[in-house]
Amino acid sequence: MRSFANARELLAALDSDEPQVLVSDIRMPGMSGIELLAKVKARLPGLPVIIMTAYSDLDSAVSAFQGGAFEYLPKPFDLNKAVELIRRAVDESLREEVADGSLAQAPEMLGQAPAMQDVFRAIGRLSQSNVTVLITGESGTGKELVAHALHRHSPRGDLGNKGPFVAINTAAIPKDLLESELFGHERGAFTGAQTTRRGRFEQADGGTLFLDEIGDMPFDLQTRLLRVLSDGQFYRVGGHQPLKANVRVIAATHQNLEERVRQGVFREDLYHRLNVIRLRLPALRERREDIPMLTRLFLGKSARELGVDAKRITDAALQRLQAFEFPGNVRQLENICHWLTVMAPSQVIEAKDLPPELLRAEVAATPQAAAAPPPGDHAPIPAFDAPLNETPPPMSVAAPPEAVVPSWLLDLEREARRRLEGGEAEVWDALTRQFEGRLIHTALEITRGRRIEAAQRLGIGRNTITRKIQELGLDD
Repeated sequence: MRSFANARELLAALDSDEPQVLVSDIRMPGMSGIELLAKVKARLPGLPVIIMTAYSDLDSAVSAFQGGAFEYLPKPFDLNKAVELIRRAVDESLREEVADGSLAQAPEMLGQAPAMQDVFRAIGRLSQSNVTVLITGESGTGKELVAHALHRHSPRGDLGNKGPFVAINTAAIPKDLLESELFGHERGAFTGAQTTRRGRFEQADGGTLFLDEIGDMPFDLQTRLLRVLSDGQFYRVGGHQPLKANVRVIAATHQNLEERVRQGVFREDLYHRLNVIRLRLPALRERREDIPMLTRLFLGKSARELGVDAKRITDAALQRLQAFEFPGNVRQLENICHWLTVMAPSQVIEAKDLPPELLRAEVAATPQAAAAPPPGDHAPIPAFDAPLNETPPPMSVAAPPEAVVPSWLLDLEREARRRLEGGEAEVWDALTRQFEGRLIHTALEITRGRRIEAAQRLGIGRNTITRKIQELGLDD
C-alpha cells in the first residue's frame, strides 16, 4: 500500500505503477477527488476508485458515481467495513464510461442517515438512465427534490440537453381539467376552449415530466397515461393527430399502490409500468440524526430569504426537535425553522422558544403514549428476559408531580423489584450488563456495524465501545 500527499504525486506515480484499487478523499488541497477521479479513469478505465467524503450531500454521491467511482464512502466509517469494501473492489473489475461534467456547489439534498445515503447512491447510479422511476414516501419527505435531482443529473437535465422539468400534482387538479392539463386541447374541443393549448407532456418535450400523487389519479385517465407510456404517443383533447411524447416520466405517491391495486382503484398494468425502479424516501423520524444538520441549513436559508442574520440553536433545543415525531417530515421542520427565524426572541434559540405545537406534543407524551412506537419505527427490543407485565406495588417514594416517567424506566423498576424481592444476588451487575449490551447493540444496528460512529452517537470513546463489545460478547 502506498499513500500520497496530493493528487499530482499520485498521477506521477501512475506513469510507472498501476495499483489494484485507489482510495481518495473528495476535498483536498489543489486537485479535488472528483477531478482526480476523471484523470485516473481517463488513463486507467478499469481501476476501481473509492471516493471518501465527510460531506454527506447528494452532489458528492452523484459526482462520484458519474465519474465512474466503484463506491462512495461517507465519513465517519468503520475501518473493518472500509477494508471489506477495498477487498471487494480488488476482486471486481469495472468497465464504465466516464460521464464528465461539473456540478453546482450548493447541495440539493443533505443526509448522513444510511437510508438517505442509499437514496443518494441510487440517484448516482440512475444518473445516465432514462428509465421510469416511482418515488414513494410520506408527505413532506422531499419526493419532488429527488425528482429534480434525477432530472438534473440525467442526460435530459443540466448535464445533458437542458430539457425542461415539468411537474403536475394530479391530486390538486379537478378531474374535468386534469386531462386537458396533461395532454392539452384543440381549439373548440369544449366550451371555453377558445385557443389551442399545449399540455404538460408537450411542455416537457425533451425533458422530464414529474407526476406527483399519482395514486390519486382518476381511473379513466390512468388508461390514457398507460397508453402514452406504452406507445410514446398521445392526442390532445379534441385532437385527431397523434403527438410524440419525448419525455421521461417520474411518478411519486404517498399512497400504498399495491393496496390501491387490490382495491380496484389503480390499474395493475399501470402500476407495473411505473414501478420499474422504486425509490423509497425515509420519514424524518427514521433519520433523526439528520435533524441538527437540516435545522441549521433551514435556519440559514430562512435568514437569507428574510434578509436577517441567521440564528443559532442550542443543543437542548436540538434534542427536543430530535425527539419530535414530525408527522409533516422535512417540510414541517423547514416551516418550524422559518417560524423560529421570525418569532424567536433572541439570536440564540432555546428549547422554550420552540413552537407551541411542538411543546404541547412533548407534554402530551405520557408513559402510555410512549409505549407504542410511531408508524415506521421499530418496536423497542425488550431489555430483560423476564415478563414485565405485572402491576408493581405502590412506590414508597413519590416522584415530583410534574415528572413524567418514561415507560422503559417503569419496566426497569418492575424488573429490579422482581429480582430484589426474589433474593437474587448481584442485581446491579446483571441489569447493567443487559442495559449496556442493548444500548450498544441498538447503536451498532442503526450505524450498520460502524463502531466509531456508534461510539460517537452514544457519547463514549471508541476504545470504550471496543472493550464493552468484547466484555459483553457482542462480537458476533
